[in-house]
Amino acid sequence: MPTFKVRVSKDYTVFAAAHFVSYDDDQVEPLHGHNYRAALSVEGDLDPANAYVYNFVPLKRALRAICDSLDHRLLLPTGNPLVAIEHTRGAFHVGSAGKTYVFPEQDVVQLPISNTTAEMLAQWIGSEVEARLRGTAGLRPGLTALEVEVEESFGQRAYCRWPLGG
Repeated sequence: MPTFKVRVSKDYTVFAAAHFVSYDDDQVEPLHGHNYRAALSVEGDLDPANAYVYNFVPLKRALRAICDSLDHRLLLPTGNPLVAIEHTRGAFHVGSAGKTYVFPEQDVVQLPISNTTAEMLAQWIGSEVEARLRGTAGLRPGLTALEVEVEESFGQRAYCRWPLGG
C-alpha cells in the first residue's frame, strides 16, 4: 500500500527575524538575525473524491500568513527564565545576559515558547498551521502527520513532526 505526502515551500514562506537563544542552562547568545525559510508537509491517505492528500491552496495560505506575521520582527520567547520581559508605554523592555534592550511593540512578536530555537519555531508554526486548517478548511479523516521545517541558514534546519487525527 503506498503512502503519500504533500509539501509546500515557496519563495514567500520566508521571514527575516531577530532573536537570541539561551543554551547550556545559563548562557544567552547575542541578539542576531536570520533569513528563515519554512516548509510544511502533510501525510496521509488520498482523499478519494479528489485524489490528493490535501489541497495545496489552504496549506500555502496558512503558512504564508504565519511567515508574514513573523517577518521583520524580534521573536521573543515568553517562557524563557533567562529573558526578563516588561511591556510598558508601547515598548518591550527585555533583559538578558546582562544586557537591556528596548523594542517598539510593533517590532516584537511574543511567542509562547521556551526558546527561539529552530525546533521551537517549527513546533509553534506547525501548531498555528494546524489550528488555522482546523478552523477553516478542516482536517479530514485519513491524514496521519504534519511536519514543519524551519531553516535558519543554509544547511542548518530543524523539523517538528507530529501525528494528526482528522
